[in-house]
Amino acid sequence: MTTYESLLAAVTTDGDGREVLDPATGERIGTAPVVDTAAVGDAVARAAAAQPAWAALGHAERSALLHRAADAVEASSEALAEILSREQGKPLNGPNARFEVGACAAWLRVTADTPTPTQVVVDDGTDFAELHYRPIGVVGAITPWNWPMMIAIWQLAPALRMGNTVVAKPSQYTLLSGLALVEVLNTVLPADVLIAVPGSGELGAALVTDPAVGKIMFTGSTATGKKIIEASAGNVTRLTLELGGNDAGIVLPDVDPKAIAEQLFWGAFINTGQTCAALKRLYVHDDVYDAVCEALVDVAGAMPMGVGLDEANVLGPLQNAMQFDVVDRLVEAAKASGARVLLGGDPERTQPGHFYPATLVADIDPANALVVEEQFGPALPIIRYSDLDDAIALANGLDVGLGASVWSADRDRAREVAARIQAGTVWINSHGGVHPMIPFGGVKQSGYGLEFGAEGLKAVAVPQVVNG
Repeated sequence: MTTYESLLAAVTTDGDGREVLDPATGERIGTAPVVDTAAVGDAVARAAAAQPAWAALGHAERSALLHRAADAVEASSEALAEILSREQGKPLNGPNARFEVGACAAWLRVTADTPTPTQVVVDDGTDFAELHYRPIGVVGAITPWNWPMMIAIWQLAPALRMGNTVVAKPSQYTLLSGLALVEVLNTVLPADVLIAVPGSGELGAALVTDPAVGKIMFTGSTATGKKIIEASAGNVTRLTLELGGNDAGIVLPDVDPKAIAEQLFWGAFINTGQTCAALKRLYVHDDVYDAVCEALVDVAGAMPMGVGLDEANVLGPLQNAMQFDVVDRLVEAAKASGARVLLGGDPERTQPGHFYPATLVADIDPANALVVEEQFGPALPIIRYSDLDDAIALANGLDVGLGASVWSADRDRAREVAARIQAGTVWINSHGGVHPMIPFGGVKQSGYGLEFGAEGLKAVAVPQVVNG
């Protein structure tokens, strides 16, 4: 069993690199190694050289190795969770660090067992055609800092399963988490099948423009996604982009506010709000508005926030000062506009750590910046509505569409409303839950391409028709 100390030692350096500080305490964790752009080219060349043999193993052997990789993750789960908690800030408990590491193992196993998406398209006695999905070659995986291990597995597992090799570029804010995961996986995988390149954003740019990279998978901001589209055009590189979101929830007047309050809370505040598909703006019918607000205050006020290694906490700090400043700016603007703060909104600015309290803001203008800009943190605006058509129009009024939710005691009615919402996923009476067999992706400027299940396997492969 890998210990925290041994795994940390394996992914830190005594030389030059990026100093890593605990976002909850400001304490130094260690120094993460960083490489230059020349190392990216070398990594891509090594991955390209290893790819034919990896593809030749076949689906059965690759799937067996993914199961062994899941075993390795589980054997190192506490060490991985502690590194993740200390570097990213999320607590060990709740839907946080241990949950994330567990999801890594689960996604590896389900991806390994998902049937190959081969399809007979014509077989009429005269013609026969079969659609196969072949490896692309080298896949570049560029991952964010909010779920640095789980989202990495979302990219790595299907790419490897389909016979590609992977060069992974973890976020510069969570280098140790990304390197630790790759370190554990590489105790099982053949050499150069998975290579990590730690460093700043310039490494991602080098990966995107390398002509030997056949596919880029990216999770991050819409602005960066647009740069990737432009940079990849010269090589016609295939892309899967999961970009920014500003998910809306619509609460219909037939709900029981107390019954839905905890689900609403976690839909918005999972990972302290630092989740692409978190509930970020909540539209509540006037008939139940006050009761929903009251129920949310009761739930949110009872959730302990603090240092992630404290087993009692379920909310942690924001991962970095940049994100703290975004949330702080938006909440202060909402307060200045006359919106009513029901809970929170008053961070302790003299203590260490990027802690922003769970914040609920009511009676806010639908056009307020806290509503129309993605806050990516623990601050939820609650907007009152009386006409459902108006609420749907507001939900659809932004240029993003990753997820959304509808809350109602009448599931059929909720599905009717869901059909009118412009989002890649619409949840009913929950928000943000993902499943390794259910396709996930955005619309509008939230990106394109699907992940998970058979659709996710197709996305990291090239289609080939065998005709005859």
